[in-house]
Amino acid sequence: MDELIERLADKAGLEKAVAGKSVGIILGFLRSEGPQEPVQALIDTIPGAEDAIATANESRGGLGRLMGANLMGGGVMAMGARLMGLGLGIGDIKKLAHELFHIGREKIGADRMKTIIAETPGLRQFT
Repeated sequence: MDELIERLADKAGLEKAVAGKSVGIILGFLRSEGPQEPVQALIDTIPGAEDAIATANESRGGLGRLMGANLMGGGVMAMGARLMGLGLGIGDIKKLAHELFHIGREKIGADRMKTIIAETPGLRQFT
């Protein structure tokens, strides 16, 4: 996971701590909203991904859960709000997603990543 976080931080111009939290948020979103098999295949290829997802879920305080689930309607909007809460702008989120999807193509293949992007509601806007 450290290598992935360093790569994402470098390519997206983020601090490592922010990149790490962002990965957990994005993978958690994919797990809840994306196609199960290819998303789990992606998660399984990233050492530490399960811990990153768990940490991201634990860090959602009461107000964060309320905003993400109720006011934002969940899904991609909630993910975006959580990432913006880390100080990322839309350009940062797009850079991060682009690089994460590139890494995903390396790990699980272009076809599976294409399926994840196509079948996850709202995800295309970040590619």
